[in-house]
Amino acid sequence: MRFGVTLGAGVPVMSPEFIVGYARAAEELGFDSVWFPDHVVIPLGHSSQYPYGEQMPYEDDPNPDPLIMLSYVAAATSTIRLGTSILILPQRNPVVLAKQVATLDVLSGGRVDLGIGIGWLREEFEALGVPWRQRGRRTDEYIEAMRALWTQDEASYEGETVRFERLRCDPRPLQPGGVPIIIGGHTLPAARRAGRLGDGFLPNAQGRAWRELLTEMRDAAEAAGRDPDAIEIIAGGAPDPSVIERLSEFGVTRMNFVISAQDVDGARRAMSSIMEQAGRSSA
Repeated sequence: MRFGVTLGAGVPVMSPEFIVGYARAAEELGFDSVWFPDHVVIPLGHSSQYPYGEQMPYEDDPNPDPLIMLSYVAAATSTIRLGTSILILPQRNPVVLAKQVATLDVLSGGRVDLGIGIGWLREEFEALGVPWRQRGRRTDEYIEAMRALWTQDEASYEGETVRFERLRCDPRPLQPGGVPIIIGGHTLPAARRAGRLGDGFLPNAQGRAWRELLTEMRDAAEAAGRDPDAIEIIAGGAPDPSVIERLSEFGVTRMNFVISAQDVDGARRAMSSIMEQAGRSSA
């Protein structure tokens, strides 16, 4: 089991010293990866319902761009992987995003994991001038289009929402086959998308929903002619290493713990506690 850390609510994300210290502490303590969230804007007074609780936990926090944050962290670290959890893919231009992510992968030495989702905040899409409807189809096509740009000498793609011919997009990702794309979500369509198109699946679910989502993911992978065992299963949540054994039974190979701390020392203490408890849980 590998462990990652995800920024929690209330952390000083606009402090360069905190962000670098946070990532370096995770790297030094043996964490596999560090993950940053994404929202371009938060429309005030929105009516869209946050799908994972009564209120979005970081709604009042600053939301710096995750790719720029990861670029900053990449220059200050050497081994820890760099992930987005979760970048709202249909809000981005896939050609521009493919270029940005590939550049980050090359400059970081091949350490990027692109966690993506379709988004839940309708008013944010409206503010960006991005159609809310068909965002699932847009997400599927953007994944395929980016992979074409990452792997083809002369990339072409023809879809309903994106199309291009004979494009050269350099640099290409350092990782063979392109940057791994991790599908996040709590719905059956998200599970099916992970099965058909994902390198990994990060289901935001609890209890019996895990079995349903993973079954759906595996069925979709087999229907697409893919090996479901090749799709990494990632879990996320509060710092509770006691669930490691149970999640291992679901095929989880990486856990991303949410760390909320006001300073680097507090983050390091929380991370150290996780590693100590995890060692006891897996002993």
